[in-house]
Amino acid sequence: MTVNGRQKGAAAEREIAKLLLDELGIAFKRDLEQYRAAEHGDLICDDPDFPFCIEVKRYKSGCAAQPAWWDQACAAARACQKLPLLVYKYNHQQWKWRMPAEAVVRAGLPVDYKGCRDTSALDWGYAVEVDTRTAMMLIREMLVDA
Repeated sequence: MTVNGRQKGAAAEREIAKLLLDELGIAFKRDLEQYRAAEHGDLICDDPDFPFCIEVKRYKSGCAAQPAWWDQACAAARACQKLPLLVYKYNHQQWKWRMPAEAVVRAGLPVDYKGCRDTSALDWGYAVEVDTRTAMMLIREMLVDA
């Protein structure tokens, strides 16, 4: 049985968009520009204050995020002046959410710091990976004062 990678990727993006709507009450749609131009995330949020640019990956086998995926997520995030968020899954595993360690720090900081939009000097080499439940908690905290 042949698997169409583009269809599998699109299905994964729709799954994450639905999960985010269910968990956060915020709508997301697939960014079709990702197929035409570089440095676009996979999902666009209806809320312009949503702090992340989302890259979604779904593959058959593996155990960790590929460095190229994180590089792609960071490039897209810099282009749209947001934080990178890599959401990935291998078959028969749970979704993993990779974000810069800075996102964890920002979740507990006052609103005036959270409003910072200058991402040019940020070092996203330090990242954390969390499960879906933890990711939703961190994102909710960041949205409280956005």
